[in-house]
Amino acid sequence: MPTLVVPGDIRVAYEVVGDASEGKPPIVLVHGFASNRGTNWRAPGWYDTLTQAGRQVIALDVRGHGESDKPHDIDAYNEGELAWDIERLLDHLGHEQADVMGYSMGGFITLRLLHDSASRVRRAVIAGVGENYYGRGTVETDAIAAGLRALNAADVIDVVPRQFRLFAEQGKNDLEALALCMTRERRAFTAAEFEELNVPTLIVVGEKDAITGAPGPLAAALPGSHTVIVPGRDHMSCVGDKIYKAAVLSFLDF
Repeated sequence: MPTLVVPGDIRVAYEVVGDASEGKPPIVLVHGFASNRGTNWRAPGWYDTLTQAGRQVIALDVRGHGESDKPHDIDAYNEGELAWDIERLLDHLGHEQADVMGYSMGGFITLRLLHDSASRVRRAVIAGVGENYYGRGTVETDAIAAGLRALNAADVIDVVPRQFRLFAEQGKNDLEALALCMTRERRAFTAAEFEELNVPTLIVVGEKDAITGAPGPLAAALPGSHTVIVPGRDHMSCVGDKIYKAAVLSFLDF
């Protein structure tokens, strides 16, 4: 599997699938927390959906996840660095610009990329992120990190930290690396900080997604953004939904 070595001698694993049709840029896929490119994108059929539509897929494992390195250093997970890894990968592959789709944590990283380096993004899809972009504070992230560090999942009593712990264990993750990633340095940018943004953006959330919440506050902060609410889906079941896929294909080719 190809890897890109970024500052700090951290290896970021990625793969490139398919060839882009003429006039269609590649699309970078950024997965969610405690997931990886295979679980978040390949398994739910996104690789096939996008390549059959003439898109070249570039999918990476965010540092701390999948086949990428998993440093036990919180500074390695600064959200600016995670966004910069996308830029570094585009540079490495010789692309000035690409479409970018992030799910959940990947959506947070994509939003950081939009703030820091909007010129590298032609169109952005922010999925699995809504009012939680502004609503998750240090108390909740610290509780999730503590749940990840607990000796056993059975010791994690609170519902949300327990959900995160059980999901992390399914993927045989490095729990300490995930705890550091969860408590990474990050901040939510306000509408004023996004007011100059001119990248078309699609926000996708599941109707029953209690983790994400309503998309309104985020949509209001992103100029000219469009929102799709996927009926009957929660945070996990939305990922491979056909309505979500159809909305993305329509948005990218608009």
